[in-house]
Amino acid sequence: MIIDKIENIEKYSQIPTCVVKFIKNLTPETPVGHYELENGIFANIDKYTTKLFENCKFEAHKNYIDIQILIEGTEQLDYINIEGLTISEEYDKNRDVMFFKNPTTPPDSIILGNNKFAFIYTYEAHKPQMAINNIQTEVKKVVVKIPV
Repeated sequence: MIIDKIENIEKYSQIPTCVVKFIKNLTPETPVGHYELENGIFANIDKYTTKLFENCKFEAHKNYIDIQILIEGTEQLDYINIEGLTISEEYDKNRDVMFFKNPTTPPDSIILGNNKFAFIYTYEAHKPQMAINNIQTEVKKVVVKIPV
């Protein structure tokens, strides 16, 4: 996992130039929707209400790396290596996602928002959309998908 400020995003060679340009041009006014970038890279921008802790699941992907950024609001994102986790929902190749039971080992946690991004590798399970202190709020989020 890479966690950094958006202003530093161009420093990471594993993040394609088209992604850096797209992210640098995001504003709270950027419309919700699906955006095709290039070379199979795409982004989805959604608005939603963060979820209570017990309603969130750890997930991981096999074919895409995620870059997650909140352009409005904040949310908690927990993460942990998938090694040793128990699968709760088998891999769905159409959605490129599998889900895991909560680990017995405490995961790491970050607060997304405030000009931060998270670059999430395929070997990292992550639990997004969590309400901070279980106080649900409205957020606007972009998830960029980069094929591996």
